[in-house]
Amino acid sequence: MKILLLHSSSDLYGASKILLGIVQLLKKRNHQVWVVLSEAGPLSSVLTEAGATVVYIRLGILRRKYATPFGIINRIITISHAKKQLRQFINQAGIERVYSNTSGVLAGAFAAAACKVPHIWHIHEIIEKPRLLKWLLGKWMQRYAQKIVVVSDAVKQSWQTVIPEKQLIVVHNGIDYTPYITEAPAISSNQVSNENPFVIGMVGRVHFWKGQSYFIEIAGILHQRFPHIQWIMAGDAFPGYEYLYQSLSDQVEQLHLQGVVKQLGFRTDIPAIMQSIDLLILPSQLPDPFPTVILEAMASGKPVIATEMGGALEMIDRGITGDFIPPDAAEKAADIISKWINKQKCQTAGIAAREKVLQQFSLESWENNLIKIIE
Repeated sequence: MKILLLHSSSDLYGASKILLGIVQLLKKRNHQVWVVLSEAGPLSSVLTEAGATVVYIRLGILRRKYATPFGIINRIITISHAKKQLRQFINQAGIERVYSNTSGVLAGAFAAAACKVPHIWHIHEIIEKPRLLKWLLGKWMQRYAQKIVVVSDAVKQSWQTVIPEKQLIVVHNGIDYTPYITEAPAISSNQVSNENPFVIGMVGRVHFWKGQSYFIEIAGILHQRFPHIQWIMAGDAFPGYEYLYQSLSDQVEQLHLQGVVKQLGFRTDIPAIMQSIDLLILPSQLPDPFPTVILEAMASGKPVIATEMGGALEMIDRGITGDFIPPDAAEKAADIISKWINKQKCQTAGIAAREKVLQQFSLESWENNLIKIIE
């Protein structure tokens, strides 16, 4: 089968890793695969290595920065041009399925409908505001998708306010856990002290709602109680949002946490980072749909503490594989985290975390569920 996938970014964060997994699955099934991205990036080369043909078309991805009158006009024009290019490509290549990965990609749905080709929409997001946008997306998904895949019950509950429940198919993400189960070398000692400290980490794209600032605020409180703890943050910002990364550096300096909180920027050695930490914190300020980084940490044998909302509620067992903190109360969050500043406790919880992720969120189960939908 000839399958065209469209994706909203060229990074190597959560939804992009799932896209890569879809490509690898389709190639195992001997399908021909093309992937459309808006621009080249770290994702491009790994998709090519996986056997996909990468095509670049400006897709008009929906992002917060376009929520202005001029931005909306820009998106309408860009999506219209993309639809025209995609229609031509679908017809010339003889595409038999179109697969849009994330709700921010619209052009593929419109082009598939125009070419009368089945379209699948894979939704990774929880969108609550603006309500008009959510309502419009819901209407478009109902009309332009034969199948709508959502990555968690939390995502399903969010979207069923604007999409009939029967149209939403929950498929929990699964990834190849081999790099995380295999004993990876820890990151270099100039990033984490080799004096065997307690290390707390955060991995994620720097964004308004991901909670990096909250992470630093909590670190400032706990540094007064546990000065031996080291804190590391991995991840960069979307192009155009670099000022967010700089603001985090300013916050670290204002709280006198230089040398305590280390920003590592964009990293590809996530297994090594997981090997280097004792505890992962995911302090998202909005519901995180089904964070891939939690799967990575659990497979690495690390407990996870996340804000108490979104897909994390389906992934973490309180007190067994990790814990939950409030999204807006740093002192209370610090109190909860302080109970986990114990290597033996983290190791025990990490064993339980690995067992859970391999049993409940296996790659095999994810592949079986997804291929039934696609084929």
